[in-house]
Amino acid sequence: MKVVLRSVLLLPKQPFLRSATVSVLGSSPVCKPEFPRSAASTSTVSGSKVKVSEIEQTQLGFLNSSKTDIFLRLQTSVQPSGLSPRDKINLPLRLKASRDGVGLVQETIQTKENTPMSINKPDDSFREMRNRFLRFKKEKYLVNLECYKELAQAQAPKFLVISCADSRVCPSYILGFQPGEAFIIRNVANFVPPFENGPCETNAALEFSVNDLQVENILVTGHSCCGGIRALMSMDDEEKSSFIKNWIKVGKAAKSTTKATASNLSFDQQCKHCEKESINNSLMNLLTYPWVKERVAKGLLSLHGGYYDFVDCTYEKWTLDYLKNIQKQETGGYAIKNREFWS
Repeated sequence: MKVVLRSVLLLPKQPFLRSATVSVLGSSPVCKPEFPRSAASTSTVSGSKVKVSEIEQTQLGFLNSSKTDIFLRLQTSVQPSGLSPRDKINLPLRLKASRDGVGLVQETIQTKENTPMSINKPDDSFREMRNRFLRFKKEKYLVNLECYKELAQAQAPKFLVISCADSRVCPSYILGFQPGEAFIIRNVANFVPPFENGPCETNAALEFSVNDLQVENILVTGHSCCGGIRALMSMDDEEKSSFIKNWIKVGKAAKSTTKATASNLSFDQQCKHCEKESINNSLMNLLTYPWVKERVAKGLLSLHGGYYDFVDCTYEKWTLDYLKNIQKQETGGYAIKNREFWS
């Protein structure tokens, strides 16, 4: 990115124009709301100029009728000749000092040059993010302004989605949720801890969405190549405690089931088996929350599982059969229904 500063200093009868970096030294009426009008007509200007290599430094001193000294130091990069009008226009900072009196005005204009030096700068990502936000505002927010005004008053989502924090599996993007349609919880490996114990962050969001928002559906959605599940499957019980280990041990029941039923498979296949098993384990954990179980029993809330395979771009969806699960309580396991495969 090329940064050039242009200053325009308007003095009585003669403008001074130069591409420069401007710093104000000492006390100055520039800091006041406006210049005294009488001062502009009686200002005395003196100054000096020193040039070293390609840098030229000019210091100007002003003495106005109120005997107040103003010092401006301008450090100038000498520009090569032959600049195009477009290059001269694309200057990111303009400073104006006017004798008529609105003080110092600053206007910022950002430009980007397609040079190798600018590609890896950290603010490039935010520049693109800014562009995406402005497109969203123009193409969606302003087009659906009434909808967003209603959402500003309250939310009434029909879905609670519990999804993995993996950057590749954003549920709103994959499943097309629009603002106000889904309350979304994201954590490593889309786990739901049991009611009796476990970290409380997911539990708090669950309580809010079920009791306050009164969602009608809970969808626990997992995905292929899940790093959290892979960590769970390769975790040694003797490993030193860590934040990651303390969280992923929530899925130990799914790991145990996978080891018991899929031990003949390769490690990668076991991980894929556990990715789906952990979804059902989370659905069963949801029923350990009294207020979830109560609403499910009354038919006010349904529990669903989903699995997104982003390698093949397929999605599998199923529903937990609450009534049959009551019958299975003594024998263990779980019952599902309405399985669908989207491809």
